[in-house]
Amino acid sequence: MNGVAAPLVFITGASSGIGRALAARYYAAGYRLALSARRTADIEAWADAHSLDRSRLRIYRANVAQAESIVSAGQACIAELGLPDVVIANAGVSIGMDTEQFEDLEVMAQTFAINNLGLAATFHPFVAAMRTRGSGRLVGIGSVAAIRGLPGHGAYCASKAAVVSYCESLRCELHRSGVKVVTICPGYVDTPLTQGNRYGMPFLLQPAEFAERAFGVIEAGLGYRVIPWQMGVVAKLLRLVPNAIFDRAVQGRGRKKRRSEQ
Repeated sequence: MNGVAAPLVFITGASSGIGRALAARYYAAGYRLALSARRTADIEAWADAHSLDRSRLRIYRANVAQAESIVSAGQACIAELGLPDVVIANAGVSIGMDTEQFEDLEVMAQTFAINNLGLAATFHPFVAAMRTRGSGRLVGIGSVAAIRGLPGHGAYCASKAAVVSYCESLRCELHRSGVKVVTICPGYVDTPLTQGNRYGMPFLLQPAEFAERAFGVIEAGLGYRVIPWQMGVVAKLLRLVPNAIFDRAVQGRGRKKRRSEQ
């Protein structure tokens, strides 16, 4: 590339599912990859299976539930590869909870540690440097589940609603800095996170299809997008449904498996 380094993307939760699909899409687009996960062996196996050019790939072991761990990974990325063009805070967890069960309070704490504090800690090492440079993309992966609370999903729905609000706050803070904050809310994507669900999943996408659409949204620097758009329409309509009708409609809906059921 005439001596100019290829663009760089930093992705958390890259060992499977959406994170892996996004890594594949960015690799195909010519990006260098900085991939973070707890299960780094899974990334190594994926890279070997697809004969990836290891000069374009660096793997960082980190646990987003521990702020120091993911911050250190981000700092190492900057030191070794330079400041990324795109940072995707993808790592997340979805576990059912029942507030009547004391042990599920720990599930909620873990969910927020990963889905919310982990997201902010992922962005932390990059914000000031991107602002100084005047460019960059900070991408938060929310969920269509952020739109309305669902029975048995209290921790997950609340955490993803918090992702949307947090990213909106950060977007306002970085207004006119040149740094774009992008919030993407997936509908149902066929990943290990959804494969055990006990309810219907309309408009289910394969990970590669989701990644293709997300790539376009991120490149365009759009502030917020639900993928697929059909789920965005459904979510907006559900938001307009009066509580009494909504509450009756979701009775009997299958619930996410609790930790003791997994």
